[in-house]
Amino acid sequence: FDDGPHEVYTGQLLDGLKERGVQVTFFLIGQNIEGKEDVVKRMKAEGHLIGNHTYHHCELTALSTEKGLEEIEQTSRVIEKITGQPVRYVRPPYGEWPDALENRLSMIPVLWSVDSLDWKNYGTDSVIQTILEHKNLQNGSIILCHNGAKYTADALETVIRGLKEKGYEIVPISELIYRENYHMDPAGRQISDER
Repeated sequence: FDDGPHEVYTGQLLDGLKERGVQVTFFLIGQNIEGKEDVVKRMKAEGHLIGNHTYHHCELTALSTEKGLEEIEQTSRVIEKITGQPVRYVRPPYGEWPDALENRLSMIPVLWSVDSLDWKNYGTDSVIQTILEHKNLQNGSIILCHNGAKYTADALETVIRGLKEKGYEIVPISELIYRENYHMDPAGRQISDER
């Protein structure tokens, strides 16, 4: 979930995720955190991974390397002050990741393979259909949703149920990367390299 925390919808998302026992990744915008520190603490307490989405939701490829670094580092400082943990993952706004940042940061950039298009606010059914019928939906998919999208919280129950019915498990990005690197199944068993 990008762009949070949102004053209304993030709480609704957290309620829905908690009710269904699902942990996800929230990529936060630094300037959106002020006054919502308790929401960030709740994310951490409920087992969600917290990542960086720059301070001002800016296109990093349009900035100098130094300005891009500041956007990311400023947000990481804010998150770390609240959670007490370093931020290891960054989602570049608009999916634009400049090569110049590769050697300057020890963070992992995370893009997506399934865009819910929830930010277009077409309605609950649109969010559900876009995710569950997406041509790129497969094992290892990274689904992009947004904290401030009007219908995403309402779609959450059906999306989670639909994904589980299709045999998918929803996990934070750190767990997905671990499984991909170490070829683990959802139960933590080693998978043969012949797959």
